[in-house]
Amino acid sequence: MKHTLLVELLTEELPPKVLGKLGDAFATAITNGLSARAFLEEGASFTAYASPRRLAVSIHGVRDTSPDKVMREKVLPVAVALDKAGQPTAPLTKKLAALASHTGRDHIGLSELERASDGKADSFFFTYTAPGQPLAAGLQVTLEESVAKLPIPKVMSYQRPTGETVHFVRPVHGLIALLDDQVVPLNLLGLQSSQTTLGHRFLSRKALLRIPSADRYAHLLEEEGRVIASYSERKEKIRVALKAKAGSDAILMPESLLDEVTALVEWPVVYECHFDDSFLSVPQECLILTMQTNQKYFALTDSGGKLRSRFLIVSNLDTADPQHIIAGNERVVRPRLSDAKFFFEQDKKKKLVDRLPGLSSVVYHNKLGSQAQRNERVVAIASAVAASLHADVAIAKRAAQLSKADLLTDMVGEFPELQGIMGTYYARHDGEPEEVASAIGEHYQPRFAGDTLPETRTGTAVAMADKLETLIGIWGIGLAPTGDKDPFALRRHALGVLRMLVEHKLPLSLSHLLHLTASQFSGNGQFTDPSTDVQAFMYDRLRGLLRDRGHAQDAVEAVVAQSPDRLDDILERLDAVKGFAALPEAASLAAANKRITNILKKNEGVYGEVQPGLLTESAEQKLYGVMTETRQTVDQAFAQADFSATLKALAALRDDVDAFFNDVMVMADDPALRGNRLALLQSLHGMMNRVADISRLAG
Repeated sequence: MKHTLLVELLTEELPPKVLGKLGDAFATAITNGLSARAFLEEGASFTAYASPRRLAVSIHGVRDTSPDKVMREKVLPVAVALDKAGQPTAPLTKKLAALASHTGRDHIGLSELERASDGKADSFFFTYTAPGQPLAAGLQVTLEESVAKLPIPKVMSYQRPTGETVHFVRPVHGLIALLDDQVVPLNLLGLQSSQTTLGHRFLSRKALLRIPSADRYAHLLEEEGRVIASYSERKEKIRVALKAKAGSDAILMPESLLDEVTALVEWPVVYECHFDDSFLSVPQECLILTMQTNQKYFALTDSGGKLRSRFLIVSNLDTADPQHIIAGNERVVRPRLSDAKFFFEQDKKKKLVDRLPGLSSVVYHNKLGSQAQRNERVVAIASAVAASLHADVAIAKRAAQLSKADLLTDMVGEFPELQGIMGTYYARHDGEPEEVASAIGEHYQPRFAGDTLPETRTGTAVAMADKLETLIGIWGIGLAPTGDKDPFALRRHALGVLRMLVEHKLPLSLSHLLHLTASQFSGNGQFTDPSTDVQAFMYDRLRGLLRDRGHAQDAVEAVVAQSPDRLDDILERLDAVKGFAALPEAASLAAANKRITNILKKNEGVYGEVQPGLLTESAEQKLYGVMTETRQTVDQAFAQADFSATLKALAALRDDVDAFFNDVMVMADDPALRGNRLALLQSLHGMMNRVADISRLAG
């Protein structure tokens, strides 16, 4: 018979932003702990539960007693256990007495010990069978360990009625531990285990719920207690109900908001509310953020993405007449929206350009100056990038100048998430060119992994400048990322620059961009040019970026190992390497290239042009001839950026390269012959690696 175990902690309201994580951690830790102590049958399964006032787990396939276990314990080295006459020493006698007590024996004799090597010397070992533990003992330890290592953001200290001080994320008022229909006697956080819990504060049909058996927990809580204990089931129910209520409108339902709302309700019910249409004159991003951040409401948009004046709420109360709930929420949201409207109207009274002097009073970093000084650097970098992209430099300069001005607005002061977005609205209101307004918002892109890139050339130039200035500036004052610590998001900034270079196919030199940016910090005695280190850092990020896009690791390494200064054609190079790797000649040529690379590393130098008259062996003569014939094809294909054709042309060299290494001694005694053969290999190496370092394809 397979037993089912239920463990529940009944608490006061748990932190909503971490409830899902807490629930999973609680269930997993208990399951893993019991498994490690051999209390779970093969194929045991568990279900995690987490609601605003409870963490629980139900495990099917639990043993009421762990199996007996054969133990083999080292007693003592023979040299210590026996005297010169071969008789037991006092240490052995003492050790055997302790072992007897531990195993419940009256006596353990020398004849019961096994003599064997422990890897260093002969020792005595004792083998015995340890009886299984009852579940209560194993669960007590498991539960204590599980609670101690929960990912609790901040621990509370509180006192039980007995005066005992307890530490947990929130006060705990109940502990259930049931094996089928029997209470497992436990003591935790000042509580004794039982089989009673509480349902919904207002909707529960009974004041106290008695759980008759572990396998009826979720069903009884839902039917009698009006609590959907499963976090995932509750979340899915909310998602379905929201979509149904939204009808033909689109619902703005970020997962983070859905998670938080799921953690706030036990019996979710969705209601429709409205706000006054006059608020729709405010930028909809402000209204949406206000509703989501402050009120946990779900905004709706029409098919064109325009905000509707109706919104959805998830209530914890199911009532036949929800009008008082709806009216209450409509009343609460009105002052929030009024604040947003007030901020917007006030901000429009002062132009962005008139806010620029105020940036001098905003500290960017104590070693890098004010936001105004940073702005000057971004303007210079953006202007240079725009010129390289043949964009309007004056427009790019204007966009860069105004890019941070909205930091001084009331709206962004209230909602920092709107920086850039509000700048776009205010720039349009001020009559700035549309490209300037768009670039102010675009220059923050990409804000996160997978985010869209700037669409305009001006936005791209300013975004590039903003990210490069942060990356070089912060790194240059000694704040490079370390391990998993990256407080200034330099990895994200590096990836943003790389994505723009690669996906927009920008014909820009990476090294030039880094040195251009570093030059803007000249005169700052606390800054050290980090361009070399940053470039290596960016190549590492590039490797990860390309692998995440599905490119094979050896192909990525073949392309990135050459430290390409321009990245606009890197995807074409990768495709070409992929095609080359599929050729039957690829493995042999890659191995040969690797061998050539190693030879040239050991014999560093520049060997000049190959002297045909010094090619004495037929194999090297033939290789030189086919290289001469192939070079024209390779050069022409490479000049046309036809990287596939460039690499495929190398296939003609395979047999002659193999013959060269079979028949020719590269390191000849004659210095002239040796130098000429190295020159031949150097020339071949350059031809083979124009697109990528194909030696990286060798196994």
